[in-house]
Amino acid sequence: MFDISDFVMDDDFIRWVSQGKKADNDFWKNWLSQHPDKHMIVAEARRLLEFIGTEERVSSEIEKQSEISRLLLTIREQHYEIQSQVSETRTRVISLSRKWWYAAAIVIIASVGIYFFGNRHKGSEQYAYVVVTHSKHLIENINTSEKAITLRLPDESTVELAPNSRISYSNSFDSNSTRDIYLSGQAFFTVTKNPSRPFRVFSNEIVTKVLGTSFSINCFEKDTVIQIRVRTGKVSIYSQATADAKETGSPNHLGGIILTPNQELVYKRSSQEFQKTLLENPMAIVTDAIDQKDMVYEEASLEKVFDQLSKMYGINIVYDNELLKKCTLTANLRNETFYKKLELICMSIGAHYEVMDGQVVIQSNGCE
Repeated sequence: MFDISDFVMDDDFIRWVSQGKKADNDFWKNWLSQHPDKHMIVAEARRLLEFIGTEERVSSEIEKQSEISRLLLTIREQHYEIQSQVSETRTRVISLSRKWWYAAAIVIIASVGIYFFGNRHKGSEQYAYVVVTHSKHLIENINTSEKAITLRLPDESTVELAPNSRISYSNSFDSNSTRDIYLSGQAFFTVTKNPSRPFRVFSNEIVTKVLGTSFSINCFEKDTVIQIRVRTGKVSIYSQATADAKETGSPNHLGGIILTPNQELVYKRSSQEFQKTLLENPMAIVTDAIDQKDMVYEEASLEKVFDQLSKMYGINIVYDNELLKKCTLTANLRNETFYKKLELICMSIGAHYEVMDGQVVIQSNGCE
């Protein structure tokens, strides 16, 4: 009952978003108080309408669905373009002033399932480490010790290779358009940045593509899942079975599933299902600009608090800026973990949060 397209095409809702008349404000405030579970979907619809503008109307149901699909596709493309231009060590708080992101997330969440489920009939055996490396002339390193070992690759990138793990790669990356690594086991990569020559890790059915970042992969042959965790920067993950020429051949294209700092992707190999979430204990990635001493607030706006929290951990925080504009925070968040900080913030304003698709979503009825 009541999905985003119902609100986007509702005349009364459109008038409220575009004109903000007092009568409409009163009506929707009252409606939301009676339907508190609809706050987030209403916020999504508001963002989408404000992004596309409300002056262009669609007359029929078929045209409506077609227009929504077209617009969301456009937003997704803009999302990728903008992400490639921002700093790799900073993600943003999502509020009404950044209209494109949440609409883009709708497309990403919907399309990513199709992306991984598209070729379920193809077996995973053809992507096994021994199969893909058999006919290639590669250097191989195998860790037979009981401790992780550190390896330096031809491009000066480093790999911390876990026990019982192995990697293979060319003795030089200069003659290739990509820097390709083949992994069986567990490893942590710190990649030297080179936008013209992407760094790719082939781990069973999954390919992880980066330009320069640090991340870990766990993909032992016997395991039923593949885990990828990002510490800094941004990585693109796609299936070998469904990868297209743009993903494999375009140096600067980061398609597929995008992971940013403190995010994790768990891929279930048997069912080809994935779950994108946050790490159990997110670590701060920015400590210079935002020191712990700055995390003491006295009647601070929620926008300021969420902005600092997002920058510190590189995690997107989605909230309705209009709904929370009257909320302030007085609290000491020094030395607290990321989730404890969120709990204290939400407790102070009578809100709660959920982790959805690797983002934090704040749900609240607002503040008077």
